[in-house]
Amino acid sequence: MNSLLIAGTTSDAGKTTVVTGLCRWLARQGVRVAPFKAQNMSNNSMVCADGAEIGRAQWIQAVAAGAAPEAAMNPVLLKPGSDRRSHVVLMGEPWGELTARGFLTERAELAKAAFAAYDDLASRYDVVVSEGAGSPTEINLRQSDYVNMGLARHAQAPVVVVGDIDRGGVFASMFGTVALLSTDDQRLVSGFVVNKFRGDVSLLRPGIDMLTGVTGRPTYGVLPWLPDLWLDSEDALDLPARRTSTDGDVLTIAVVRFPRISNFTDLDALAVEPTTSVFFTAGPAEVRDADLVVLPGSRATTADLAWLREHGLADAVQARVAAGRPVLGICGGYQMLGGMIDDPYGVESGGRHTGLGLLPVATEFAAAKVLARPARTAYEIHHGVVAQTAEADDFPGGCRSGVVWGTIWHGLLDDDAARHRFLGEIAALTGKPAPDGTVSFAGLRERRLDRLADAIDEHLDTAALMTLIEKGAPADLRFVPPGAPG
Repeated sequence: MNSLLIAGTTSDAGKTTVVTGLCRWLARQGVRVAPFKAQNMSNNSMVCADGAEIGRAQWIQAVAAGAAPEAAMNPVLLKPGSDRRSHVVLMGEPWGELTARGFLTERAELAKAAFAAYDDLASRYDVVVSEGAGSPTEINLRQSDYVNMGLARHAQAPVVVVGDIDRGGVFASMFGTVALLSTDDQRLVSGFVVNKFRGDVSLLRPGIDMLTGVTGRPTYGVLPWLPDLWLDSEDALDLPARRTSTDGDVLTIAVVRFPRISNFTDLDALAVEPTTSVFFTAGPAEVRDADLVVLPGSRATTADLAWLREHGLADAVQARVAAGRPVLGICGGYQMLGGMIDDPYGVESGGRHTGLGLLPVATEFAAAKVLARPARTAYEIHHGVVAQTAEADDFPGGCRSGVVWGTIWHGLLDDDAARHRFLGEIAALTGKPAPDGTVSFAGLRERRLDRLADAIDEHLDTAALMTLIEKGAPADLRFVPPGAPG
């Protein structure tokens, strides 16, 4: 069975990037490849053509692979609604809630579904490239793990560990990742990849040689820092880096960084325009002063609405609207801009909540979740059903009243014509330059995927990785003491 699992020393070490790049590189070699992540914890998701919901990262990995995105590529998706509770999407459909206390006891059913999905993909594709989650050496969770070494053992897949050298401590974390695993788990950990390196690779050679000496495992390459590589992310850890800056007179777009922000990839399309500068913020002054403010999606709409008020951001939004300055709400942000949010079924916190009153709409949370693809780039993922309460101007997936726009659709602005039309209106209101209409978001994404595959080809030992995929982990891998705690 041709397989490979990319693990990481930490979250955001580069697992998603490496899997995406390998999928595109393998596809360019004529290999039928599928991405896989047994369990993803992310509020960034996407709706497939058949209505199944999966993590956004696995969707873009499927795009990179030239494969149709499907639920089997991300069978378990956890969408955090609080620090102790997550909504579970199982095989693309709502499954229920998972609490921190029930995390260990209910994982057996999720593991069974994940392994079945992996086996299904493996039967239909030449190669499955899996992405781990967090670290494979979470020794407190190993007994019930089905995402990292549990999956590797199920598939007998060789494992490559990625480390982010930009954060420091990469050699210690790579060594420790191996050294705290059991003997049987260590037999599958076959080597390393260093990610996000800036500088002369020759300076790393002594450390790489020492790592090989103490672990008996090679480093398959060093990926450079790629500052303009901006892929659809699954991780909110990526948010601080998501700030574009452009010289000259540009349209500044402030995106409110909700505690439970979701689908913030909606803003990627705005950020690619040379006439815009997009940044995330929780500061009332930045919300007040930006040319455009966006209230994005939220996994906990009523809680984030309360947070908006507690931190002075609701007042800042209302003040800018009174001054004739534009605001856009997307999905949860759209619901907040309305007059009322009613949650009779306790989908979130229950009860009735007063919105900002800036759009003539009201929201009622329904027990059933809406998953839909209403337009070419647009998709819907929500419990809140929005109804218009008074006349307003049309806007795709929602409405407009004066300088306030709202839409329930994610991905609307991925459509080049819709984005250029919207930004043209904002430019007219603010006196800032309008886009020239030449930027293709889909074309830019394809170029970035190709550039990532080029980096894989140039900087990694692809021949050795292909051997690993075809033949599995080497039989003579050394045990690194002390091993898993007894």
